[in-house]
Amino acid sequence: MSFSRFEQALAEAVGQGRIAGAVALVTDREGPVYQHALGLRTVGAPAAMDAGTVFWIASMTKALVSVAALQLVEQGKLSLDGDLVGLLPELGGLQVLDGVDASGQPKLRPARTAVTLRQLLTHTSGFAYGFTSPAHVAYAAATGAPDAASGTRAAQLQPLAFDPGEGFIYGIGIDWAGLAIEAASGQRLDAYLAQHVTGPLGMADTGFALSADQTARQAGVHVRGPDGGLIPIPFALPPNPEVLSGGGGLYSTVPDYARFLRMLMNEGRSGGVQVLSAETVRGLAEIQTGPEPVGGFTSALPNMSNDFDPHPHMGSGHGLATFVAPAATGGGRAAGSLAWAGLANTYYWADPASGKGGVLMTQLLPFADPEVLALLRVLERDSYGVAS
Repeated sequence: MSFSRFEQALAEAVGQGRIAGAVALVTDREGPVYQHALGLRTVGAPAAMDAGTVFWIASMTKALVSVAALQLVEQGKLSLDGDLVGLLPELGGLQVLDGVDASGQPKLRPARTAVTLRQLLTHTSGFAYGFTSPAHVAYAAATGAPDAASGTRAAQLQPLAFDPGEGFIYGIGIDWAGLAIEAASGQRLDAYLAQHVTGPLGMADTGFALSADQTARQAGVHVRGPDGGLIPIPFALPPNPEVLSGGGGLYSTVPDYARFLRMLMNEGRSGGVQVLSAETVRGLAEIQTGPEPVGGFTSALPNMSNDFDPHPHMGSGHGLATFVAPAATGGGRAAGSLAWAGLANTYYWADPASGKGGVLMTQLLPFADPEVLALLRVLERDSYGVAS
């Protein structure tokens, strides 16, 4: 297995200043088979990227929190299709955003049905992100509503893009799944994950808050300036938020996240610990969103995300924890492989059929940067020995 194409492509991207640096890892079911880091954690600072570099993994949080919710489903403490209002009373008064009127004011009506956990996990609840919904950008501008990233519970009570179960839009549903975990378990989300997911998996560098040591190892977030050069920007998640973001609040490292992928490829087992039942893990490859492709979007906020389609040649579906490839990707991954990403250009895949997974992390906005996506494609092809 040669990764010469990936290493050459990464060296060119770093050398030409197209990215600051990156860490990559490919793993099989037993452990890492390839690791490589190159470049700087932050432009203008001396610290080099290495396996210990800490990244904000943003929406890569979703798979971990989804697994936590499914643990509670297995225990009978949560239901995939039951009414959540008993646990989360705020969900009883949701409204649907039916656009704006001629004066720019939002038009709202009561939601016709209740939201379920299955809908929250599969982005079919109607909860959106601003960058995936122009209507929600207009709503925020008209009302001054706080962004969900502000970490307040009230900010999560945005109107829905459609009635629950009547569509797909990528959004904050898994933030609400995190609140459901708290209500059902009696633990704050960080404590629940540490005890039941990241702890058993040995993910010591994964959490919602950073220690002093982890802060010293953190990669800086960058944007491109007018000349294309990289500019570090201040970045920090809200300290001690009211709501820990189950959809995007975790920090982690590449080796830590690979431990999670190995659990997914080993039918829920890690060492001697069964984190999730084999039946549930096998079910993660089942598409929950119907035959129509989902996952691609036109960005409503170009400073946060570029337009994106994870599988433009065939579309994709969403399962109970990740996006799912409905067929072979052409880059090596088989049908049923699991994958997703984080806003600052962090990416992963887990392919249970081949027992192979990969992680690529950098810190750059907006999401779906063409340079990083090109590196991800080369990493996948090298992992499987697929010709260019």
